[in-house]
Amino acid sequence: MLATTPRVVLDTTRRVATPEGIELTLRLAGPVPRAIAWAIDLAIRGAILFAVSMLAGWLGAAGMGVILLTAFFVEWLLPAWFEASWNGQTPGKRAMGIAVLNDDGTPLRWPGALTRNLLRAVDFLPLLYGVGLVAMLANRDFKRLGDLAAGTVVVYANDKVVIERNIPDAAPIVPPIPLDLEEQRALLELAERSSSLTQERFEELAELPRPLVGSLDGPRAAERLVGMANHIAGRQ
Repeated sequence: MLATTPRVVLDTTRRVATPEGIELTLRLAGPVPRAIAWAIDLAIRGAILFAVSMLAGWLGAAGMGVILLTAFFVEWLLPAWFEASWNGQTPGKRAMGIAVLNDDGTPLRWPGALTRNLLRAVDFLPLLYGVGLVAMLANRDFKRLGDLAAGTVVVYANDKVVIERNIPDAAPIVPPIPLDLEEQRALLELAERSSSLTQERFEELAELPRPLVGSLDGPRAAERLVGMANHIAGRQ
């Protein structure tokens, strides 16, 4: 479990380490605010469709085609467009102060937005997002099926706690093997703690990840790890 403040521990928070060496603590949005946001968006989509229907009545038989195209656009494409263009928010989400992010804390883009919105058709089954609600309650990150497929999470947009990394300066070195987020976080934390450790202890720890430092001895292994930490932190 993760904490948004030093004194409060919640199981509705999620901590992610970005490639820039910044750690974000995000507060997850549960089913209730998301349902209210959906209701607001539904009302807006209904108003748009009603207005188009009134105007399309003047087009006779062709008006039905306009109405169907509009219904498809506002139901499936408009929410995805809002999320991709408005920092992961639709009007309803913005009103509720929540937003969609990628699992790694980066902004949502068009492919992820489209995926999670098209899968609303499955989440809606059998009625009123029954499948989606079950999926959210069974997942500690409150993810519906669309979120699981798109690799996204819904969080409170204004509750981000940002922790800047304080790592020693060094020439950036590209890691010789790909590192996942947890491995990147561990490397950043080790480099950050180097100032609180004795030089001998830090060099001893630096020799342990042999896939990263190879056969280098203590001082050179420590220098290499700090360089890789600077690369992960995005320093030039």
